[in-house]
Amino acid sequence: MTATQTEITPAVRIENLHKAYRSTVAVDDVSFEVKRGEIFGVVGPNGAGKTTSIECIEGLRQADNGHLSVLGLDPINQSRELRQRIGVQLQQSALPARMKVWEALDLYAALYDRVVDRQRLLERLDLSEKSESSFAKLSGGQKQRLFIALALLNDPDLVFLDELTTGLDPQSRRSMWNLVLEIRDQGKTVLLTTHFMEEAERLCDRVAIMDHGVIVALDSPSNLIQKFGNESRITFAVQTACNSALEGVSGIGKLTRQGDRVVVHGRGDQLIGDVVNALTSNGIAFRDLRTEQSNLEDVFLVLTGRVIRD
Repeated sequence: MTATQTEITPAVRIENLHKAYRSTVAVDDVSFEVKRGEIFGVVGPNGAGKTTSIECIEGLRQADNGHLSVLGLDPINQSRELRQRIGVQLQQSALPARMKVWEALDLYAALYDRVVDRQRLLERLDLSEKSESSFAKLSGGQKQRLFIALALLNDPDLVFLDELTTGLDPQSRRSMWNLVLEIRDQGKTVLLTTHFMEEAERLCDRVAIMDHGVIVALDSPSNLIQKFGNESRITFAVQTACNSALEGVSGIGKLTRQGDRVVVHGRGDQLIGDVVNALTSNGIAFRDLRTEQSNLEDVFLVLTGRVIRD
């Protein structure tokens, strides 16, 4: 395959992927492509089929039907060659408690034909001072960064990051976000699964939303928000009733109240000004007015529902 063909060929191509466990269909005829050099997100409720789909792409699980191509390779029949070119950070991972950080890197390095400079990798992930520390003595964030280091050790073309920032504090989470963007800027492809919609919205070039084994939407976060969200929320505090004052305001879809706090849901570029004018002209004093635009989490709830799933 020539360099030009490599650039054109998607990093991941899935056609009609199907996987069932006895009578339970986990993935039902799913098709999508991941472009080279993009951050592609897969999100969905528990049981949506995203983990099974990713495991099939990684070659950890064999599909019942469908065609998969990862970096131009078959993830099952060419698994050894593929694993030299991908990096995988799993949601749940562990190492022997007494294994030191440098020992973990040495062990993993022995599995690959090529590896990056280990010291520089540790420095980038702020682990150089923990090189002699045992796994058991690392904090949660340090363990997570170690697993990222192991996923990047072989200088992969495609990196899988599964629930990258679960359990991390806000500072560590932002640091991980910057790292993901750096990985993409180096020309690598990132396939990210997350339950944090803010994370997907901030990082991903495109997002696939899965539910009940199928993809219900796939596009850039901004396009998804424009298509399925596009709702404003205006909240403010009042001491008196204001429903009648807002009845004639165009664009209001729903109005709710909890205590002295009112939430106006609606659409339209003039909605905020019209709500303020209606309250003022009716002599209704308000305070602490705030506005919120739709985000990816709103889209997620619209498409997958608000019921908690086990």
